[in-house]
Amino acid sequence: MYLILTLAIVLGGVYIYWKYFYTYSEGYRAGLLQKFSRKGTFFKTYEAEMILSSVASKTNIAIASEKFYFSVTDENLVPKLDTIQGQNIIVHYIQKNSSVFWRGDSQYLVDSVRVKKDL
Repeated sequence: MYLILTLAIVLGGVYIYWKYFYTYSEGYRAGLLQKFSRKGTFFKTYEAEMILSSVASKTNIAIASEKFYFSVTDENLVPKLDTIQGQNIIVHYIQKNSSVFWRGDSQYLVDSVRVKKDL
């Protein structure tokens, strides 16, 4: 009986770790920061929206674009993201298998950002 209970607890712990804390993917995304806000009813989180353009344009217009939604947990990034809305940026993200309410709405968590320099 204790063996089954112990096995169930261990498997449950492994599942919770894999589902909410395991880093599934990480990488970089580049695009135009369109929206940055703090939202939530009980747990306020920082959420952002970036437009990714798959076709280059000489003007500052995104062509054939898709949106990339992400959350920010690092309070040190907040002032920077607040001031660079409307600019082309590059973010480093980590992707979890699922989101948890205190960490944000998105599976994608951004931990660094820089403004993209045009050549």
